[in-house]
Amino acid sequence: QVQLVESGGGLVQAGGSLRLSCAASGRTFGSYAMGWFRQAPGKERELVAAISSSGSTYYSEFVKGRFTISRDNAKNTVPLQMNTLKPEDTAVYYCAAAAASFTWVVLTATQYNYWGQGTQVTVSS
Repeated sequence: QVQLVESGGGLVQAGGSLRLSCAASGRTFGSYAMGWFRQAPGKERELVAAISSSGSTYYSEFVKGRFTISRDNAKNTVPLQMNTLKPEDTAVYYCAAAAASFTWVVLTATQYNYWGQGTQVTVSS
């Protein structure tokens, strides 16, 4: 069982930065692939970035070069650094964990086993 708690959301002007963090409980955190998703009003949940247990990463095209995902297995955290934010980045951001092989980056929401409650990010123009 893994419990996930997101933090770091808020209101920021376009061009600004935010750093989200996902804190995970459980002694086996290091064995889970992790992902950040987002969902804007009236839209489907979409993958933002993902990271394998081994540290391999994947970014959706709309955040490449602006966002950075990482993980600290000693602290059981998965930060998401978000730079050069745009109004279209406004959404609720969710952290998720997936039981997966060591090198796998998990890209599909249905493959994730555990989800956090989400944190709101609002980017004003």
